[in-house]
Amino acid sequence: MDNRAVAESPGGFRRHSLLILLRFLLVAAAGFGLSVVLLQLLLARRLERAQIAQLGQEVAFNLRLGELALERLPPSAVAQLTGLPLRVGPQPLPTGDRRLYRQAGRLRLELCERLNSCPTVVPAGLEARGVWVELLSPLEPVWLFTALPPASRWPPDPLVLSLALVSGGGLAGLAFLWLEVQRPLAQLEQALGRVGREAQLPPLAQHGTGAVRRLTLRFNAMVQRLELSERERATMLAGIAHDLKSPITRLRLRLSFAPLSGPERDRSEADLDALERITSQFLLFAGGADAEIPVRLPLDQLLAELSAAFDPAVLELDLEPMERVVQPTALSRAVGNLIDNALSHGEPPLRLVLRATDPDTAANDPEEFRIELWDRGAGIPPERWEQALMPFQRLDEARGGQGHCGLGLAIAARVASMHGGVLYCRRGDGPQAGGFAVGLRGRSIHSDPVTPGPLTGHSSVRPSADHGA
Repeated sequence: MDNRAVAESPGGFRRHSLLILLRFLLVAAAGFGLSVVLLQLLLARRLERAQIAQLGQEVAFNLRLGELALERLPPSAVAQLTGLPLRVGPQPLPTGDRRLYRQAGRLRLELCERLNSCPTVVPAGLEARGVWVELLSPLEPVWLFTALPPASRWPPDPLVLSLALVSGGGLAGLAFLWLEVQRPLAQLEQALGRVGREAQLPPLAQHGTGAVRRLTLRFNAMVQRLELSERERATMLAGIAHDLKSPITRLRLRLSFAPLSGPERDRSEADLDALERITSQFLLFAGGADAEIPVRLPLDQLLAELSAAFDPAVLELDLEPMERVVQPTALSRAVGNLIDNALSHGEPPLRLVLRATDPDTAANDPEEFRIELWDRGAGIPPERWEQALMPFQRLDEARGGQGHCGLGLAIAARVASMHGGVLYCRRGDGPQAGGFAVGLRGRSIHSDPVTPGPLTGHSSVRPSADHGA
């Protein structure tokens, strides 16, 4: 039984539902506990402030009463008459915990707002939990003791429990949605963005709710079907190419013995050459270069070697020295297709340009490169550029001439995508005014590059006559 059958079986579905419910209950319990703690701390803080504010009013009244009595009576008589806990002598030593110090400071601020002066407030935590407040005495220092009972932090207030139940449920719901829905969907979105860009995608792990897991399961099945279809297509095209070799060879042999005139023989040989080129282009478009190992090499030397077969009067080179990690064979065939397009449909002279950065981007990538081929032809209309990049599209009326299988620009666009870039076109400005360029923008391939030997003879790719425009 496959994974899909197990995942969609009644037993597997029930187990998965129980696990989801258990995780939700754990998250809900954690949210409820966290809400209780936070709300209880906030409530205790507010109750403490309210207690200090109420106590400040009472202490201020006692201070006024004690100070008026001390003007006529000694401290001992004042204590007996008013019942205030008074102490005569120097300032007591401050004791107590940090919370008591904080309460003493707040009480002093309350007294400063209610009295004409700010009295001294000293924590007294060892004798009894409270503070000593100094009175204005005409003879000797007199201190009034005020008790500060600790705020109750546990058990929580019923209102706090009710609010915690509501807020904890909300937090648990948000956390559950993020863990079981949002995060798996974000992973699925990233995996969807890699479809078509990477040769082989690993199966995506199944997480989240039942609907998300089924969606992930169908995504993995879709990726497997796409990979199987791609392998079948590559196998089919490879088999076609292999099967065509023998008939083409036999046709060449028969052509050599056939009683044909010179022009007829040349046309027949040209047809056989076209068959071979079309077959090779089919193989390349089907992914024949996907397994090529990236190599770090001087990109300017690779393009110079590729252009060595052309007359300098026809193809001018403007190459900036640089090293990049590329697939040399695929990149050479893509540039060869661009050169052949320009020779067949453009107007010479041609100009091959290599630059390290793109002038249209604000932040330059140190591993980026840009290859542009300029000619003096009319170019491809902007509204038909996307059509020109589609496989088997030939825009003969755009540049004049006879097309072949219409894969030149499609292959160049695929090679640009393999190098993390795009194939684009632009009109000339400045020194290139009146010209048209097809450019390939890419960057170094992030992998373990192979350091090649001498570049001479590394790539001897002949430009193909198959084009997309």
